[in-house]
This record gives sequence, C-alpha cells and structure tokens, in this order.
Amino acid sequence: MNFSAILRYLGLLTTVIGATMMIPLLVAAASHELEAAPAFAVVMGLAVVIGGSITLATRRVRTQLSRRDAMVLVVGVWITATIFGALPYLLSGVVPNFLDAFFETMSGFTTTGATIFSSIADKPHSILVWRSFTQWLGGLGIITLFVSLFPLFGLGASRLLEAEAPGGYAGERLTSRIRDTARIIIIIYVCLTAIQILLLVFTGLPLFDAATIALSTVSTGGFAATNLSIESYHNLLAEIIIMVFMFLGGINFALFIWLILRRRWTRFFGNPELRFWVLIILVSVALVNLDLIFNKGLGVLESFRQSSFNILSASSTTGFTSANYDAWPGFSRSLILVLMVIGASAGSTAGGLKIIRLIILFKYAYRRILQAINPAVIVPLKIGDTTLQEATVSRTIGLTVFYFGLLWGGFVFMAALGLPFEEAISSVASCMSSFGPGFGAVGPYGNFEHIPGIGKAALCFFMLAGRLEIFALLVLFAPPFWRRY
Repeated sequence: MNFSAILRYLGLLTTVIGATMMIPLLVAAASHELEAAPAFAVVMGLAVVIGGSITLATRRVRTQLSRRDAMVLVVGVWITATIFGALPYLLSGVVPNFLDAFFETMSGFTTTGATIFSSIADKPHSILVWRSFTQWLGGLGIITLFVSLFPLFGLGASRLLEAEAPGGYAGERLTSRIRDTARIIIIIYVCLTAIQILLLVFTGLPLFDAATIALSTVSTGGFAATNLSIESYHNLLAEIIIMVFMFLGGINFALFIWLILRRRWTRFFGNPELRFWVLIILVSVALVNLDLIFNKGLGVLESFRQSSFNILSASSTTGFTSANYDAWPGFSRSLILVLMVIGASAGSTAGGLKIIRLIILFKYAYRRILQAINPAVIVPLKIGDTTLQEATVSRTIGLTVFYFGLLWGGFVFMAALGLPFEEAISSVASCMSSFGPGFGAVGPYGNFEHIPGIGKAALCFFMLAGRLEIFALLVLFAPPFWRRY
C-alpha cells in the first residue's frame, strides 16, 4: 500500500481545507466576532502549515494509487476534513467539547444536516457560514471537488471517483479525462448555487440567509441559519425556489452534462431513474396531501404547500422543513421515513439507498417470480437500453443487505442507550440517509444534543458509512483488505 501517496493527498487536502476557512474568517472580521475570528485564523494557519509541510515532504513520492489506496484515502479525507473542520467550533467556544464539534462537522461534510444546536439563530454568522460551507464542500464529495485540483500538483486521480462512485451506475466517462468531467461538474455546481442565491435575494431574503440556504440546498444538506429551518421565513416564493434546487440536487449530475454540453434532451428526460423518482415524488405528495386534509384538517392549499415541500425534502434527503412533519398523522410520518431511506438518484448529491438500486431490486424480484413459474426462462435485467451485468446486480443486493443490516443494528444499539423507539430508528435512518432530522426529540423542532456520547460517535459512523456507500468504509474492517497480495 502506498502510504506516502495517501499522506501526500491528505496533506494537500488539509492545506485546501485551511484555505477555505478564509471565507468564514472574513465574515467573522466583518461582523466583529471577537471569539470566532481568532478561532478561524488559528485553525487556518495550523491547517496550512501542517498540510503544506506534508505536501512538501512527500513531493517526490510515487503518487499512483491502487484501488485499496483509493479506498483508504477516501475515508481518510472525510475524517481529516472533519477533524480540522471541527476545531473552529471548539476554539470559538460555540461547542463545549470535541465530540459535539466532530458530530456537527461530520454532519456537515456528509451533507446530513443533523445538529447538536438547540438554538441556531444566536450563533456567530461566521460559524453558520462555515457550517453551511462544509455541506457545500461535501455535496459532490470532497474527492470530486479536489479531483480537478490534484493533477495540478502531479497527482493521479483516476481511481478516486471510482472509490466513491455510488454503485457504478452513473459513472459513464463523459469527457476524455476524469478531471475534465470533475471540472464541468464543479462549474455546474457553482452556477446552480449562485443562481439560487440571486433568486432567493429577489424573494426578499437577506443575502446572508440566501447564501447559507443555497450552500445547503444543491448539496442536499439542509443546514439553515434559523431555528425553524425554512418555516421561519413564511415565504412561499422562497419555498418554491428551494424546492426547485432540492430537486436539481437529487438528479444525477451526469445528466446535466448530457443536457448542457451535448443537448441530449431525450437522454435527460428519458432517464429511467429520473422518471421513476419523479413518479415516487408525485404519488407521495398526493397521498400525504390527502392524509393531511382528511386526518389533520388542513385546507387544500396549505396541505399541498406542506406536503410538496417536505416530501421533496425527504426524497432528496435535504432535510429542510417548512412545517413540523412530526405532528403529521402516522401514515405521512411513515412515508417520510421510507422516502429518506430510499433517497434520490445515483450520481447526485443526495443520500439514501438510491432510486437506481430500488429499480434493480424490483426487476430482480420480478425475474425471480418468473423463474419460480418457469425455471428455464432467461430474463436479462435491463434499465433502458442497457443490460445489467450479473456482478452489478450482485453488488446491489449485497449493498442493500448491508445497508438494512446496519440500519437495524444501529436501531438496536440506539434503543439500548435508552432512546424511544421512533427516536432510535429515525436517528439512525436520518444519519445513514443524510436526511438529518428524525422524529421525536431529534425531529424538525429538536436536535441531537441529548444523545449520549457513545451514541453520537455511532451516528458519526453511520453518517460516514451512508455517505461512502457502505462498502468503502466497511471494507477497511476486513482483515484480508490489509494483507499483501
């Protein structure tokens, strides 16, 4: 294993993370935040010095990565970024201990949106900007963001996205080089963020609020700068704009490249995964709308407003809320839980199991039914015009088993810590799916502050496992992974 190359990547990452803290540092200086500004300055200097020293010390090492190297690096990137990203919370005194700071930062970089803050609006602006910025950085994955920068330092990056790719379904080579694809994706990502900021300002939101919301929308992160999330603004036009960008964040970004660069409209709108996701959203909104009208007594317009926003938020695993869905009838709350676990498209910034895997599982189950009727029948699994390899189907089934196995094991573990049933299962599900809020004390009006320390550490593990598609993290615990071949 090429530990020197891994260390070089981590050194470069640490340097870049330190450099990005210039943004909240400037906000702190402009807002005269006397405690937050020194915290960001110290951490920025520390990260740049440590990262720069490692990068210089390893400048002559061989930087070619094997698949195992890439897997170790992907996990190392998230943990390293979280450690340094947590320090401003701690040094500024906003968070009293490192575990809580680590939890908040891991929630940011994994775009989860779970928080330990009981009150948000009273926090320094620089902290809130950094909080949302961690989600923006994590939106497409820190690896994806920096894969276009590493080659400038002579670092090969062709295996990095492969290690993080969600199942291998969206990994079509759209340009001749993977770093060019990454650059295009980053440009699209930045443009969507900038457009949303401008549109939200147009609706009357303050620039600070518009910026923090936009940073957490396309990234499907869900951190807001107010205590009641989007509900605080009572702004219908802003809700509609946020819904549009939550939806865009849940779409496979490869489709944007086909649409923008190659004008392949049919490939975009005819994508089976996108069409199935839209169908799920429409059916879910209709069902919840009826449930809120007949079982909660809401008017038709208010019911549609609440159901459409919160269902799309759950399905895209964003985590913004425009109403307290925890007060909804049991059917609607159950549907929220199901949608957050399923998630959105592969290749998007959303979490969850992913729609494409759900399609594969349905097709596989249908094939098994046909083979039970006639064992001799041969039914190839196809998505669109593409015939799936059996290895892909096998990986999908295996990942699904591990996903729900972790979900169930996590639920039992959290329940053993004394959490009520709904709180235990929803806390694990929301963290693994990167949705954020759950039900009960961890619901949209609650937070994760009261969770025992060991429970917070476990939830950090579930956040990372869900973000890295399970296998990329669990494989590190397999003894054969570390053997020499």
